[in-house]
Amino acid sequence: MLTERLAKLVLETREIPDAAVSAAKDAFVDTLGVALAGSLEECAEIAQRWVQQQGSASVAPIWGTHVKSSALDAAFANGIASHALDFDDSLPTLRGHPSATLVPAILATGEMSAISGKAALEAFVIGVEVAGILGKAVGTGHYLRGWHTTATIGLMAATAAVARLLNLNSLQLQCAWGIAASETSGLVGNFGTMTKPFHAGHAARSALVAATLARSGFTANSAIFEGKHSFFDTYAGDDGEKLESLLPHFASSWQILSPSIYVKRWPCCYCNHRPVGGLFRLVSKHQIKVDEIKLIRIGFLPGSDEALVSEDPHTGLEGKFSIEYCAAATLLDGKLGLDSFTDAMVQRPEIRVLMKKVRRERIEAEGVYSGVVGYSDVSVETTRGNFDMRVEETPGSPKWPMTATDRSEKFLDCAARVLGSPAAKSLLGILDAMAAQSDLRAVSRLTSPDAATSARKTGTQALEEAGQP
Repeated sequence: MLTERLAKLVLETREIPDAAVSAAKDAFVDTLGVALAGSLEECAEIAQRWVQQQGSASVAPIWGTHVKSSALDAAFANGIASHALDFDDSLPTLRGHPSATLVPAILATGEMSAISGKAALEAFVIGVEVAGILGKAVGTGHYLRGWHTTATIGLMAATAAVARLLNLNSLQLQCAWGIAASETSGLVGNFGTMTKPFHAGHAARSALVAATLARSGFTANSAIFEGKHSFFDTYAGDDGEKLESLLPHFASSWQILSPSIYVKRWPCCYCNHRPVGGLFRLVSKHQIKVDEIKLIRIGFLPGSDEALVSEDPHTGLEGKFSIEYCAAATLLDGKLGLDSFTDAMVQRPEIRVLMKKVRRERIEAEGVYSGVVGYSDVSVETTRGNFDMRVEETPGSPKWPMTATDRSEKFLDCAARVLGSPAAKSLLGILDAMAAQSDLRAVSRLTSPDAATSARKTGTQALEEAGQP
């Protein structure tokens, strides 16, 4: 049985390379940083208030707040915060965001059971492996039919990671996937609204629901990945690869290392990033001024702007899914940051004038591409002439990487907005040493604004206190 084979690979794979564990640590750093900044977003604050109203057990921290809740509600609220800014990482084979579901689910599990940092990182690596394998199995047709893979495949990946941490057996994980399959949801049609980050929170929480129910004996189809009415029979596109051909490659080249996790430089949909990177290069090289721009052309391969659903955005959320806004903001402001995506910034008269000069163009090609697969053409027509380039690398990918310094600066910029600089640095320190932590709760406890008190002490003392049970 294919489902059983995959379950055993998830639970029994033990030889995980140090490079993969290190990459997982980098993903935790990036995700917690963007989640802390995301905790200030309206959608995250609504979720935080909703969680408080449920009156559930106060055991698991809601990141960036003084609130504690049940592990399930923490996974939900923290998942929403992780994806609220659309600043979280991406996996090409998933065609979505792996860490926004995995990290909240893993840290919430760590509040339920004593888990080491090393075990958490290894579970993350395995979760990414599942995300990549299943992402290939559903194919691009899954996404193009309107399913948000961050939510659908992300749920399956997070369920695998949680099951591994809770020491489920093979049959229990198989049933957990069966339960999760009936929770699978998330529509591209909700991009540009608060419900897109809801997808990540729902998937993280549903992973804990599925795994804990299965551990308690709750039954489901234990062969959900095979046969008629299975997960793939229901959700996979016509171009999906057969799971039986993918399983022999599980834990071989490691998805987290190749194609690897891509890290965002700018807090918007990844489909914007190649064109934005190209525009920054053109402006730098040719010293392009806004008042001389006549027309901006952005060329997209088939499917590579599928997520850019807003051509005429009026809110900050809509602006994240609009090349018209992102290109105009890049040229007008010379930057694209967290403060670029407010309603007021999108509604500026001068930006709306420039947005009207942005044109999408289609690049004829075989196949289907995405924001992290393929290339983009960028052209700026000015009163001095035309400047253009083909952007073949993706910002944040191995070919156009963020350095360790870049990643640390991104984390500190995001986390300090909630924690303040000293506490943000303390959290970065404990994350860098995560593989050596005996208790995963040491990480979560530094995500509260209360961590600022600990940060005033010596680094060693703060970390020791955070690690206490």
